[in-house]
Amino acid sequence: VFSKQRNFHFTHFLGQYHRTHVKQVISYLGLAPMEYASGTRVRKNSRICKTGNPQIRNHLFLCAFTGCEYNPQCRTLYNRIIAKGKSKKLALVAVCNKLLKQSFAIAKSGIAYDPEYRSVLPRH
Repeated sequence: VFSKQRNFHFTHFLGQYHRTHVKQVISYLGLAPMEYASGTRVRKNSRICKTGNPQIRNHLFLCAFTGCEYNPQCRTLYNRIIAKGKSKKLALVAVCNKLLKQSFAIAKSGIAYDPEYRSVLPRH
């Protein structure tokens, strides 16, 4: 899904954070949801926090388009969110998170990508 240049930047970035958790990387890149609330006022819709490196976030967003087309897990996630009536941009941000989680798992484990892979760990 990544081009050679994007892959280089992304691998270099992940190499610095191989001891962290994927949620920390998502938050650092500015793809984590952030809720706007102030005291007793009406809450606004959540948005991504947009902190961190905008170039990497932009690369991930562009890769989300390709991921929706060629990655079966990303396509399923995108279609499921669209079927719920959510916006396409929100679905693409979710695909960005999915790609980041997949890439982080591949970089951390060293195992090649397998589209048929299913985790055997129990979910809690």
